[in-house]
Amino acid sequence: PLLRSNNNPYASFGATLARDEEQNLWSTPHDVTHTEADDDRVLYNMIVVRNQLDKDSEEWQKLNYDIYTLRQTRKEVRSRWKHILEDLGFQKEADSLLSVTKLSIISDSQNMSKARDILLKLSEETNIFPTSWELSERYLFVVDRLIALDAADEFFRMASTAYPKRPSGDRADEGPRAPTS
Repeated sequence: PLLRSNNNPYASFGATLARDEEQNLWSTPHDVTHTEADDDRVLYNMIVVRNQLDKDSEEWQKLNYDIYTLRQTRKEVRSRWKHILEDLGFQKEADSLLSVTKLSIISDSQNMSKARDILLKLSEETNIFPTSWELSERYLFVVDRLIALDAADEFFRMASTAYPKRPSGDRADEGPRAPTS
């Protein structure tokens, strides 16, 4: 109930600020768990620009496709995290561990650098994030919570097993390659 966009610190940012939950800043139009992170602002600006275009135009269709793709990618990443959290035994807590809002805080500022290191390790040594993914601030909060629960290292081990990094040159979105000699 406290998640209202009236005290929006980014009120001067973006084309309009009739920013209610319809504008979707995460993966589904009514999701209130969005943060004011860079990737949210990128998505928000894409939506603002698209909404100013004629729906029959090629630009509108391209932007609409890009917005859909970004949302699908975010859903996929979230579902990978949720899957690992549930495997760790957090079946009931998975959604709340993944819920990051404008009111979320880092539990202990001393954990911040450790959380950042683990997040970087996850992005560099596992495939939990797609290759094109820019590190999302929201997952810093999730890792911080895992550190507080003493589950961050185990999460990393499980992510490495469930989503191993492919050897460079091997892309998940391509079929097997013929060996080059």
